[in-house]
Amino acid sequence: MAQMTYFISDAHLGSGPDSMMREKELCRFLEIIRPSCSRLFLLGDIFDFWFTYRYTVPRGHTRLLGKMAEMADSGVEIHFFLGNHDMWVFDYLQKEIGVVMHDEPELFEMDGKRFLIGHGDGLGHLDKKFDLLRKVFRSPLNQHLFTLLPSSWMFPIAHRWSDNNKELHAKEDCLHYLGDEREGIVLYCKERLRVEQFDYCLFGHRHTPLVKPLADNCTYINTGDWFFNRNYAVFNPLDHTLKLYDLQKGEITGC
Repeated sequence: MAQMTYFISDAHLGSGPDSMMREKELCRFLEIIRPSCSRLFLLGDIFDFWFTYRYTVPRGHTRLLGKMAEMADSGVEIHFFLGNHDMWVFDYLQKEIGVVMHDEPELFEMDGKRFLIGHGDGLGHLDKKFDLLRKVFRSPLNQHLFTLLPSSWMFPIAHRWSDNNKELHAKEDCLHYLGDEREGIVLYCKERLRVEQFDYCLFGHRHTPLVKPLADNCTYINTGDWFFNRNYAVFNPLDHTLKLYDLQKGEITGC
């Protein structure tokens, strides 16, 4: 059996009344692909909120954490990109499971192809308010100050803020492709293509599953989400194809 590379993003586990159901569905999916999976890329916002205190981690997610540990122990290479919702995972998954952590987009060479991979938040710098908020949340000083506050206070506040933010995002009708000049990820990828070559760009964050040519030999794939949809991408090393799927509807092509 060919050893595939799988990509998933934006499950936002811990958010919404169906969070447990989404987690169980994701774990069933990971169990199905495990025999054919050599690499698993989790492209951010897998958890709706996470903060690793020194001796405390958020409640829940035990099924997914256990499945990830099982896959890592069986030899699957797991990469986790920090999203804007789970940027405070720190080194917990690395130490406890053996996951490779990434906090910025990175280039990978796999089976003769080059991939630019990341979560996608803050790219293109089209939203100055978000850029400022991202700097605040990623500040080591602010992260240290957060550890001084009891988790029983901050976790409920963080979850409420996160839920309100997603509702506002949906109401503003942002969950569709906005056009080349209004998509920060696309602008970022095109800028990098001016100075380096890669075959595929894979990002999450936008909750918008799509496949879009960026240049003659480069394709942008947004992996959609596991929140509103059940999307995933697969790279097949036998024919060097990268395809995007909806778990219920099958392959997704085009914008």
